[in-house]
Amino acid sequence: MLHHRLHHRDTSMIRSPIDIRVTIMAALAACLLAGCAAGPDYARPAVESPAAYKEQGAWKTAQPRDDASRGKWWEVFADPLLNSLQEQVDVSNQNLARAEAQFRQAEALVQGARASYFPGITGSVSSTRSRASSTTVAQPSAVPVSRGVVTNDSLPVSLSWEADIWGRIHRTVEADEAGAQASAADLEAARLSAHAQLAQNYFQLRALDRERQLFDDTIAAYEKSLQLTQNQYTVGVAAKADVVQAQTQLKTAQAQALDLGVLRAQLEHAIALLIGKPASSFSLLRTPLSAKPPQIPAGVPSELLERRPDIAAAERRMAAANAQIGVAKAAYFPSLTLSAAAGFQSASFASWLTAPSRFWSIGPAMALSLFDGGLRRAQTEQAIAAYDANVALYRQAVLIGFQEVEDNLASLRILEEEAEVQGEALKLAEQSLALAINQYKAGTVTYLNVVAAQATALASQRSAVDIAYRRLNASVLLIKALGGSWNAGASTGKQGSAD
Repeated sequence: MLHHRLHHRDTSMIRSPIDIRVTIMAALAACLLAGCAAGPDYARPAVESPAAYKEQGAWKTAQPRDDASRGKWWEVFADPLLNSLQEQVDVSNQNLARAEAQFRQAEALVQGARASYFPGITGSVSSTRSRASSTTVAQPSAVPVSRGVVTNDSLPVSLSWEADIWGRIHRTVEADEAGAQASAADLEAARLSAHAQLAQNYFQLRALDRERQLFDDTIAAYEKSLQLTQNQYTVGVAAKADVVQAQTQLKTAQAQALDLGVLRAQLEHAIALLIGKPASSFSLLRTPLSAKPPQIPAGVPSELLERRPDIAAAERRMAAANAQIGVAKAAYFPSLTLSAAAGFQSASFASWLTAPSRFWSIGPAMALSLFDGGLRRAQTEQAIAAYDANVALYRQAVLIGFQEVEDNLASLRILEEEAEVQGEALKLAEQSLALAINQYKAGTVTYLNVVAAQATALASQRSAVDIAYRRLNASVLLIKALGGSWNAGASTGKQGSAD
């Protein structure tokens, strides 16, 4: 926990009034020249970080870089249609449009804060005619005296400038600049999230297409089995129950194939939303899943963790909260304002813009709150608490980053092993099915053996498709966890294809 305290003036030595005035003037001059700023200067707090990933090679301490290019990381999957859809996200996605507008709003806020460095100049022109009431003016006698009409033409120009002695304006600009940088990181986070979500939806949709193709092949095989069973029943080899069983199995497979259409339609609509198109006017032709998980380098480059935009946004908000402490502490000190006015003022239009009608005034003003009932202390404590909360959010974001990378590295490793085992199981299931069909044809087993073998083969095939999709999904999530991409040629010093 960081503690911020106000510095109290040392009163151990008694000085003469002249020395005190000289000291004050010197301090004011030094502040004006050097730019004094109340509150602590920002320093990124330390975070606890492991020496290496549990799943894969060593890495270095994270340094958030929200301005680094993420590259077209989706091109590593070598799917032209996916590439085309991803290009539309940056153009038409409405969440990105909103994040971009919020970033421009944050930039304008910085410009507005910087305007306080400069004096404000206002000009006006007025011409008034007035007559005072005779009965409301004190007179030496009770007899009302008529008052004449007075004309007042005025053309003043006023200037006002607040000297940033204690750095209030400086800290405000500092906070707004950090906020704008956080908004830029939010924009990148929204962009990364949209691209990753599109890739996830796209691969899931293609996995459903692969399952539908699998069901089509299975249905065709079930129809042949039904025809075989009917032939066997016709010649008296098979029982009527075998025919009914074959019909039931066929209809069940057809119903399961149709059921895939519900989720596929929803995924198609979700993709339309991500690319900014109406769901009713967007469709994708059925194409089975064919993409393969990209080969991840043996050592994931640590600098890619630095590029996570959510960590960068949390770090910048922490810097903005630190600057707000300075803004709160500056309220303890007096404010110095320099005001000036000049122009022309006359009771006669003919002599309005003449030398005798000129006027001017200039003078400084210093204001200090003498009693506020603890308001400034409360505001300072609030700013300190907000900073401490942002420190916790930043450290949590870093920890979440570590977790997500570990999660998906582990998923990829385990799913790769599972895919190998599942591939062997699929081969055995297909062999078992072929044997069961041949034995049924020979009349050595009942049709129930064929049904069981067919169900096992179908389940094994669907599991293989599911594992293939989950590997692709874990690859997308790993890329997202690393901030958008990785340099596949990092170990050799060459530029990788993922950037």
